[in-house]
Amino acid sequence: MQNNARPLPLAITMGEPAGIGGELSLKAWQQCSKDTLPFFIVDDPKRLQDISERLSLDVPIKKITSPSEASSSFKHALPVIEQELYKAVSPGIPDSLNGSSVLASIERSVSFVQSGQASAVVTNPINKSVLYDAGFKHPGHTEFLAELASSDTASVMMLACKQLRVVPITIHLSLTEAIKALDENLIVNTIHTTNTALKQDFGIAHPRIAVSGLNPHAGENGSMGREEIDIIAPILDKLRNEGINVTEPLPADTMFHARARQEYDVAVCMYHDQALIPIKTLDFDGGVNITLGLPFIRTSPDHGTAFNIAGKGLANPSSLLAAINMASNMVTKRTLRF
Repeated sequence: MQNNARPLPLAITMGEPAGIGGELSLKAWQQCSKDTLPFFIVDDPKRLQDISERLSLDVPIKKITSPSEASSSFKHALPVIEQELYKAVSPGIPDSLNGSSVLASIERSVSFVQSGQASAVVTNPINKSVLYDAGFKHPGHTEFLAELASSDTASVMMLACKQLRVVPITIHLSLTEAIKALDENLIVNTIHTTNTALKQDFGIAHPRIAVSGLNPHAGENGSMGREEIDIIAPILDKLRNEGINVTEPLPADTMFHARARQEYDVAVCMYHDQALIPIKTLDFDGGVNITLGLPFIRTSPDHGTAFNIAGKGLANPSSLLAAINMASNMVTKRTLRF
């Protein structure tokens, strides 16, 4: 049954205030398409106004107190729910005193979605080393959001652009630790979560999942490593018996050329660089980071805080715009589905 109600606005987080997140948010409002859902920023409105004036962006700022005000304001101004900063911001020079504000922006944005006031969360880039002094204890956004969600489902990181979707099974681990971490539970949970998300959030009724091997040439029948034979292939056999359309372990070096990409909807890879090198090569500016397995939709630009260009007017909003558009599309898919 279709739900024709207009989806709720998106909540966008502050990100690291000394980075490029504020500039990106302003430019995204300027350049967003008519099909994009309205959004609001949980940020310091004075900071955003200062950035707009300093960079001559001419973006009007509208301070709001509730997400319900965002839609009516959005056509004429960028709606901002105030999140106070504790220290004046110098572009490119982060201050840990503002770390608690950064975390509060994320927490409040998630709470707006959880309480039915916003439809999805789009996160601006953070700097984890700065946040550790504010009590941040997670490897990244993904793990923090999973804790806020209190979800039993394993969260999974997907990177997506127009040409490719990739999911790394292990993420921020050294290669040695990544190999140790590969086991049946991790591989099965990652592929189950990915398969469900492709149906629910991307409208793909029968997902085709390509899975890489770990070793060169997918182990070359054991001559270059036995992980494919002893671990990966038996797990994929079980998944196929459940009705999930997964390949045998494939050589990673031949999975990503244009013809190969036509054969699958997502590539699931064994470790970080296997997945991220091809997508960042194909579309460095337009990649989107999506957290699968959460009870809410979360997307993010696939880049960092870029302290070296903060405050200079050089930040490219393409990835944030892609993240906003991706969130809008995912919200629409879920709205139509339910």
